[in-house]
Amino acid sequence: MKVGIVGCGLIGNRRAQVAQASGDEVLLVADIKPERAQMTAKTVGAEWTDDWRGVTSHPQIEAVVVATVNKTLLPITRAALQSGKHVLCEKPLGRNAWEAKEMMETAQKANRVLKVGFNHRHHPALWRAQKMAQSGKIGPLMSIRAAYGHGGRPGYDQEWRGDPELAGGGELLDQGVHVIDLCRWFLGDFVQVSGMLGTWFWQVAPLEDNGFALLRTAQGQVAQIHTSWTQWKNLFRFEIFGRDGFLLINGLGGSYGVETLTLGKRRPESGPPLMETWEFPGPDISWQTEWEEFKKAIQEGRQPLGSGPDGYQAARVIDAIYESSKTGRVVELENQS
Repeated sequence: MKVGIVGCGLIGNRRAQVAQASGDEVLLVADIKPERAQMTAKTVGAEWTDDWRGVTSHPQIEAVVVATVNKTLLPITRAALQSGKHVLCEKPLGRNAWEAKEMMETAQKANRVLKVGFNHRHHPALWRAQKMAQSGKIGPLMSIRAAYGHGGRPGYDQEWRGDPELAGGGELLDQGVHVIDLCRWFLGDFVQVSGMLGTWFWQVAPLEDNGFALLRTAQGQVAQIHTSWTQWKNLFRFEIFGRDGFLLINGLGGSYGVETLTLGKRRPESGPPLMETWEFPGPDISWQTEWEEFKKAIQEGRQPLGSGPDGYQAARVIDAIYESSKTGRVVELENQS
């Protein structure tokens, strides 16, 4: 494909290199900071601009990656879709469910593929766990318990993620959207949401640096999540419990530790379960496999894994958590599946 990149920060630069490594041609990259655009352009041999409209209107570009601050995800993604481009929009799909729905419906009207940057689905431990869960390896699923967080860095609250207008939400929207998407991937849609938020360390109020939630499906399955900017040692832990056993994913590589998957099988007589653990110590392949999924969805004319509707449903849950925390009430969500 011929590809354009809007936003040349850490993620946009990575997306550009992954696209090139996959045999695609990055024609044009854009960033409001010319030095960042120039750096990415030099890395992948592309042209550069400081105006994103040059990318979305480029007649040769077939697919656009949108990797900007949350506030501009909607206008850039919408313009690219309306110009006939397929889009990979970084998570979250907008600052709220309304913005996510706008992008989803624009993609449907334009008959273009809209994919959300939910690369966590493509981490090998999570991918294998999903296959095991769906094959009945641990029996009917009952619940999920998840924790995800880091400790920030000096001045973190002065970056764009601490600006309510640019970010739209705090840690819940930033990393929590990954966890909510994964919970939906395993359990399906949620119909009841309860949440509590805290702003305890970083000066980001009215945004949150910690988010807690209980989510329930129509079948009564429950997901319990905690996402945090005060997790001083980086942590990713995702546990899926079934009637006959459990699946535990620890780490994501890098500063989160070696990625591992543990399968525990309950013994009929109870006692310690039978356990087997796999390690995935190699480089992070999730970006590459996610890009390949994006391309296959375009070629096959289908919804990708981590689709626009997936992004919209995750945004609905996040909006409900914010509402629950504000009102102190359980929020009921209409099941739209």
